[in-house]
Amino acid sequence: MSLTVALALFGAAVLAAMAAHLWWQARRAQPRRVLPPKAEAAREPGLGEGIEPSFDAPVGEAPVETPPAELRPARRAQPRLDALIDAIATLTVEVQISGEMALTHLPPTHRAGSKPFFIEGLNALTKEWEPPAAGQRYGEFQAGVQLANRGGALNEIEYSEFVQKVEAFAEAVGAMADFPDMLEVVARARELDTFAGEHDAQLAVHLRSRSVAWSVGFIQQHAGRHGFVPGIVPGRLVLPGSEDGAPPVLTLAFDSQAALADDPNQAALRDVTLAFDVPQTDPAGEPFIAWQASAQALSLGMDAAIVDDNGNPLAPESFAIIGSELKTLYDALEARGLPAGSAAARRLFS
Repeated sequence: MSLTVALALFGAAVLAAMAAHLWWQARRAQPRRVLPPKAEAAREPGLGEGIEPSFDAPVGEAPVETPPAELRPARRAQPRLDALIDAIATLTVEVQISGEMALTHLPPTHRAGSKPFFIEGLNALTKEWEPPAAGQRYGEFQAGVQLANRGGALNEIEYSEFVQKVEAFAEAVGAMADFPDMLEVVARARELDTFAGEHDAQLAVHLRSRSVAWSVGFIQQHAGRHGFVPGIVPGRLVLPGSEDGAPPVLTLAFDSQAALADDPNQAALRDVTLAFDVPQTDPAGEPFIAWQASAQALSLGMDAAIVDDNGNPLAPESFAIIGSELKTLYDALEARGLPAGSAAARRLFS
């Protein structure tokens, strides 16, 4: 073989190698797409199936597929007043008031500043407190404004707004209103807000791509295998709770702009956040175990590292410490009469 031919063959080989390298680099730069059903089944084990978790806590079984928690109709039952988290005023009437009359004169909005308030009537027949309803008669009313939420403590301006709105209702139905002292209410609100601030927790980990970026469809496909469904908010998937209208057990969030893109599958994502809201979630559903198990399963299927907010890898010891602190938090909420996942706790931590 002549030198010229040898050099030509060598040059062709170099060019072929460069072309292959460029093709590989371009392929790596593309976000991972949705896998065909057969390929997907072969690539990723289900939650709790064929994986060896690296956490000390036991891994739960795969969540059962359920309708979207944030998409199914939630029952619009009005929260009941609770002396633990509401300042309650009594409204005395001389004669029974019809539900129709009460409904006609209810305030158009049920908020005083950033705090919700509610008006209930004592049903003359059942002797139960309930939101006024047509066809019923009421021998007494009560109104309550929430003392605190994640927006802060009830302040004097908000309390005054509550008083004004309830007084207008009382005057319209011929009731005599008796309100608790403003200074006492505001002091209670501040104390409750302090307690809530010291016992609020939303646990989160990040799943960060180890290599190739993900498309939106790729994330949805892998999360869907573990029971996650689309939420109302763009860029948010949820693991539904067992009750209609209950908060989700877990949320999986990513860049909302990617979810709203003209072609979401062209977006290149490298980070998603897996979280659960501690006070909002009933511990009977074992959300902490589900949180760890979902993180482990998704990290394996998506080739992701599990890291904290600072990008530090989370070891099994870290989760053991979190679990111990979580038990202390649950006990403190229980002792206050606000167990995690209860109606009052969900209102306070909202």
